[in-house]
Amino acid sequence: MENNKDKYLISVTGIQEVDGEKDKIELQTIGSYMVKNDRSFIGYKEYDEDNPNISSSNLVKVESENRVTIIRNGGKQTRLIIEKGKRHQCLYRTIMGDLMIGVSADVIKNELSDNGGRLHVRYSLDFNNELVSNNEFYISVEEK
Repeated sequence: MENNKDKYLISVTGIQEVDGEKDKIELQTIGSYMVKNDRSFIGYKEYDEDNPNISSSNLVKVESENRVTIIRNGGKQTRLIIEKGKRHQCLYRTIMGDLMIGVSADVIKNELSDNGGRLHVRYSLDFNNELVSNNEFYISVEEK
């Protein structure tokens, strides 16, 4: 992905619902994007709101029309496999310790092409088969 580094405007809107309360985050950053072997790769850095010196690297890998993997490295390490119609157990690392969480998707709408586009994903997280949150994100990728 190095040849496409910092050539794309990445816009992310995330919505999380916990116990009926919704929280929305929006992020615009510069990142990388490429399509290889019918898979799309979106890479970008996310900075801590409280300490801008702390960042995490995010890679969103769109593997098929029904499967997206999100890999986050940094303070909060995660590898979420989000697949429509299938529940995955995924490791979620926090400063408080590691958790195994269940991830299930009901919407994956991939409108990405060779030059960018949009991705919409809606999924739920559970811990010990108890619903933790409903989540949704929209990613837009445009050439700078």
